[in-house]
Amino acid sequence: MAVQPEGAPCWADAMFSDVEGANSFYGDVLGWTFGESSSEYGNYTQCYADGKAVAAVVPPPPGQDDRSQWCLYFASPDAAATAGRIREAGGELLMEPMQVGDFGTMCLARDPSGVVFGVWQGGRHEGFEAMAEPGAYCWAEVFTREPGASDAFFPAVFSYKAKQMEDEHVDFRLFEPGDRPVLGRMRMTEDFPPEVTPYINVYFTVTDCDDAVARATKLGGVLRFGPMDTPFGRFAALSDPQGASFSVIDITRTEGEMPNLTPVS
Repeated sequence: MAVQPEGAPCWADAMFSDVEGANSFYGDVLGWTFGESSSEYGNYTQCYADGKAVAAVVPPPPGQDDRSQWCLYFASPDAAATAGRIREAGGELLMEPMQVGDFGTMCLARDPSGVVFGVWQGGRHEGFEAMAEPGAYCWAEVFTREPGASDAFFPAVFSYKAKQMEDEHVDFRLFEPGDRPVLGRMRMTEDFPPEVTPYINVYFTVTDCDDAVARATKLGGVLRFGPMDTPFGRFAALSDPQGASFSVIDITRTEGEMPNLTPVS
């Protein structure tokens, strides 16, 4: 695939204390296969769907045992410049721009509402080799209790245009770097327990949502929401056995009319 435009999601990875357990779970639920772990880069292991790189898993560094969660990376032609805009917009850099061999340059950051994300300036590794195909990344949404903070931050960093969904029951916004939306923003309601910190929810494509949910729960995953039919596809929100949140979606099964969206000036 071509390099994604600036601000578009281009890669996802997750840190797991039990990498073999994660491989077994996602291999069964999403049909992934796995490459050789790279000891030079902290045993980073790429995940493949139909032979195409779609994500990666990695164990935590020695002495570190962070909570398992997926991290979404946004494309940047200049990670250092993006890092500067992150600071200017009130974000926090968790990892300064770092070159990863000839693969590319990365940094990790947190928005003012607490959402952690990555930035990737592609080199030899351009990012996703497939999107919106079975087993591959499809979509993502920022879940935050402070929508105003995220709504100001992400467009300041990535020059997004924004559109607000017209729905009195849901506070949902779309971000667009060009002429297509690449990211959603959902306000976390009181349905989310206080201990659930803001995060980016990553959607992976499946051929059958209900089957994927059945596989996930049989292997110790927890169903959080759904399955539910929408105009975008049939989806469900899950947590894997190590606590990382993600969603699965069958984009071929759609129902209902597309929501009305209002541009935000």
